[in-house]
Amino acid sequence: MKIVHIITRLILGGAQENTLITCKLLAQRGHDVTLITGPAIGPEGELFNQAKNEKYNVIVVPKLIRAICPLYDTVSYFQIKRHLKRLKPDVVHTHSAKAGILGRFAAYSLKGKWRENSPAIVHTIHGLAFHPYQSKCLNKFYIAVERSAAKRTDSFISVADAMTTQATAAGIGQPEQFITAYSAIEEDDFLEPISQERKEDFRSKYGIPKNAIVLVTIARLFMLKGHKYIIESAKTLSEKFPVALWLFVGDGNLAVRFKKQVHQLGLAKKIKFTGLLPPSQIPLAIASSDILVHCSLREGLARTLPQAMLCAKPAVSFDIDGAREVVNENTGCLVEPENIEQLTRTCAELIQNEELRDRLGKAGRKFVKQKFAPKTMVDTIESVYRKLTTNNEL
Repeated sequence: MKIVHIITRLILGGAQENTLITCKLLAQRGHDVTLITGPAIGPEGELFNQAKNEKYNVIVVPKLIRAICPLYDTVSYFQIKRHLKRLKPDVVHTHSAKAGILGRFAAYSLKGKWRENSPAIVHTIHGLAFHPYQSKCLNKFYIAVERSAAKRTDSFISVADAMTTQATAAGIGQPEQFITAYSAIEEDDFLEPISQERKEDFRSKYGIPKNAIVLVTIARLFMLKGHKYIIESAKTLSEKFPVALWLFVGDGNLAVRFKKQVHQLGLAKKIKFTGLLPPSQIPLAIASSDILVHCSLREGLARTLPQAMLCAKPAVSFDIDGAREVVNENTGCLVEPENIEQLTRTCAELIQNEELRDRLGKAGRKFVKQKFAPKTMVDTIESVYRKLTTNNEL
């Protein structure tokens, strides 16, 4: 098949890693794959270089950016449409909010132009643009736009069952259009044993003592990612457990604010910031830690949760979106969103109970190994393509 994927930008993020893995494996399976993306700009770091030297083509649309900009969006729409008209794909598969809207409208406008009912239009829901932490007016706008785009979509792929439930509850698509494909992880990177020497070197680099119990958070330093709740819980936990230490992996526009807050609270020796780390360093960061804490308030299904489990580390997560599909009483702990008291109590239990950490970590690894394998995800996606293109031929 000739397949075009469209995503807004190749920054460090779960949707981007998902898309790159999909393009890579589809190309390895012999499909003709093209990835259309905007420039990889932003403080989060980029993944654009990972798309180089692969068996698929990459096209950059210069004005395709995350923020809403009517002029740039119009220009990007016509550029995407022009590329699709030239490429004549069997399938157009979109990702993320902006590219999802522009890409689906552009593809739908070309339906039947080169083959009957082609191209088939697929959209992956990595997360939804509407959520309880923004204004009702903005949510209504996003829902209206997504409903309109859904009418131009043949099939949806959700990264968690929760995304399907939320989308259909908002009147976006029909249940029979949806299938879940958990977002793949390059598992070998996380399953491969890491030497004690490398872990000690990593800890030493960030001033972490050998005997410290490290609670690691891997997320952009950005709004709604939940770092403020972790900092609040650390105030209490650091007094009760001198051995506990927190590690924030990532960067973002709130980095300066959080560092200032940590300093003012006298926690500079307790909360360490690594800044951006390349994806290749994430397995080492998790393996060098003891507990993963993820307090995002909105997330399709945070990849850092199964990543921690692959490293046999227990995960603590706010009970939002798809988190409960991987975090349960056997693999980690779910916490009521924004409940600092419960977060503190849960982390305290794991800090002081090594046997519990080990048991949850081992069970988590066993649970996610097959569920998040790249082959599992791409098999599902490819089956969706084949069903749609076969129907088109009929």
